[in-house]
Amino acid sequence: MDAYAIECSRKAGRIASECREWAKQNIQPGVTIRSVLETIEDQIRAKGAQPGFPAQSSRNYVAAHYCSSPEDEQAYAEGDCVKVDIGVHVDGYIADTAATVDLSSDKRWTPLVDASRRALDAAIATVKDGVQVSDIGAAIERTILAAGFQPVRNLTGHGLARWKVHTAPQIPNYAERGAGTLRAGMIFAIEPFASTGRGYIREAGKAEVFMMVRPPAKAKALDRDVLKAIEAWRGLPIARRYFRHLDRDAVEDAFTKLARQGSLVRYPPLIEDEGVMVAQYEHSIYLTEDSVEILTA
Repeated sequence: MDAYAIECSRKAGRIASECREWAKQNIQPGVTIRSVLETIEDQIRAKGAQPGFPAQSSRNYVAAHYCSSPEDEQAYAEGDCVKVDIGVHVDGYIADTAATVDLSSDKRWTPLVDASRRALDAAIATVKDGVQVSDIGAAIERTILAAGFQPVRNLTGHGLARWKVHTAPQIPNYAERGAGTLRAGMIFAIEPFASTGRGYIREAGKAEVFMMVRPPAKAKALDRDVLKAIEAWRGLPIARRYFRHLDRDAVEDAFTKLARQGSLVRYPPLIEDEGVMVAQYEHSIYLTEDSVEILTA
């Protein structure tokens, strides 16, 4: 990591933190999810950066990857347990952060939310040059189990690289052996998920998050403007709402054809069992030989 890369990562972290704190104050019953997500993305751009991935806000048993369509009119409701997950990039250098808001009037989900937040604190306290990733997972698992909940075992933290949201190492929410070692110079995200259920998620529902993973085999079959707009994101995750300025049918045609070719991957919502509640907290971290810098503090 040279000085330019570190400064870009720091700027991305500051902006992501500011947007996260705004979201925590403005997620309220009756407010539409789409208005929050679009406002976050507008704020990111106004601050001189771009979304590192589409802003997402998943509720209750939906653990992650709920992303509003351009027409989504769903609103937050009293009693919701609301996650907000935000990515920011500055010239490809990414910061990733998340938090959970308890919208119940009696604060019934606060112990769950606190378990996720305390697990993140415990994980960060364990971070140092040369630490085993399994030690990080053990700190997360221990904290969440002690609070009476389950860590989500098939979601992980992850490395961050230029133009790549998910790289090695994966950082599980439990003590998985052989998960690798953290080294000075790494930037990575730790994101404990705490669940009132079994602690396992699965894909379900319509995807609104996509990612271009390889050049199209048949580019001439696609609308030129749409393909150019997709490729401008350089492989970062995208959402339908990014392309509202283009012809909707052309966008859908391109998404369908690119997915059929294997060039575009879909990411549907990730859910626990219905009735289960899931909370999440996340920070991006820059590790040096003698310090742990929380970029999204």
